[in-house]
Amino acid sequence: MKLSLLAKASLIVSSAAMSFSGFSQGVNADNSELTQVVDAGKKINQMANNSQQRVDKLNEQIQSKLQQFKTVNKEIDGLTVYNKQMKAQIDNQLIELQQLAESMEQVSIIERQVSPLMARMIDTLAAFVALDVPFLPEERNDRIENLKAMLDRADVSVAEKFRRVLEAYQVEVDYGRTIEAYTGLQQVESKELDVDFLRIGRVSLVYRSRDGKAMGMWDQTSKSWQPLDSEYRTDINKALRIARKQLAPDLIVVPVAQNSAE
Repeated sequence: MKLSLLAKASLIVSSAAMSFSGFSQGVNADNSELTQVVDAGKKINQMANNSQQRVDKLNEQIQSKLQQFKTVNKEIDGLTVYNKQMKAQIDNQLIELQQLAESMEQVSIIERQVSPLMARMIDTLAAFVALDVPFLPEERNDRIENLKAMLDRADVSVAEKFRRVLEAYQVEVDYGRTIEAYTGLQQVESKELDVDFLRIGRVSLVYRSRDGKAMGMWDQTSKSWQPLDSEYRTDINKALRIARKQLAPDLIVVPVAQNSAE
């Protein structure tokens, strides 16, 4: 009977031992699964962190590219406006070039017409000087000869030639409204004297010898010099001083030839 109790006790102890061993194994199994779960969670968190970093990096790249895109768009807009302005300027320049080309063609035609015109103007001026009151003959004839020589020069433009011809005409026009005194040689009674000439416009041209004894007036009708009386000596002397700006302008009495060239 006692042995049976001992046997039962042994059996109970063995069962308890087996139960404890099974519990211990169950606990170890749970710990292993928990560890795996924790490790898996760490891996997921790490992967999520890495993914977030990649997302952040991609976002930064996208923002950078977006900013570059906006900047490029602004530059494109500015270049579009600039290109429109340049196109308008180029179109205007093309129009101006066309007009210049047409003007150059017209200039060539005008040049062919102006050269003969200038030659005729110079010949007319020479004829006028030959028929005019004979004051400053050398200066005026030299001016005409220089104009004739200038027409054959290739280094002078047509515009400059025409300007000089007009300038010579202007000089002749000015002679008609100015007073002038100059010196020269004059044939008086078969003698060549050094005299003072007085020109008042084209209405009066007189001379006076240096000693004041000989005086004469150009008569345009007879194309000759006529002697003057001594009564004009004072006025002529005064007029010479006025012409040389030695006296203030004043009223003077001088002989005027009738039918003088104007």
